[in-house]
Amino acid sequence: MDRIDKHILRLLQQDARQSTADIADKVGLSASPCARRIKRLEESGIIANYRASLNKGRIGIGMTVFVEVSLNNHQASSIDDFEQAVQDMDEVISCHVVSGAYDYLLEVVSHDLAGYESFTRKLQRLENVKDIHTHLAIRQVKGGSELPIFSPSHSQ
Repeated sequence: MDRIDKHILRLLQQDARQSTADIADKVGLSASPCARRIKRLEESGIIANYRASLNKGRIGIGMTVFVEVSLNNHQASSIDDFEQAVQDMDEVISCHVVSGAYDYLLEVVSHDLAGYESFTRKLQRLENVKDIHTHLAIRQVKGGSELPIFSPSHSQ
């Protein structure tokens, strides 16, 4: 990845609806070479997908909650069952395996407190869930940020 590829990636993260001609103009290429670069970035998996960023408030999401989850055991089948259950819960918008005092950190959204309580009951019904700790997000300071594009010396 050279500096032009990185510039293209930054521009696409800012607004993926830009035309190839607009991107090409901003990076100093003609449209055809720019389109080839974008296609190569897509085919290599660097560009994973394109999506719209939605306004939570406008679609009725009033709460964001971070939930720490500890499991009773760490057998492969229990982990698989928990992770599949989380995949099937629409309220969970991200789930991370973490180190430390708990096993998973979930980011959960809900219309309101009653909706979150309903979600919590689903989570508590899972066999392998030992403990749940909830942190209500009061205000988002930063979010939906563009990913940094590191130099090749930082890549794996």
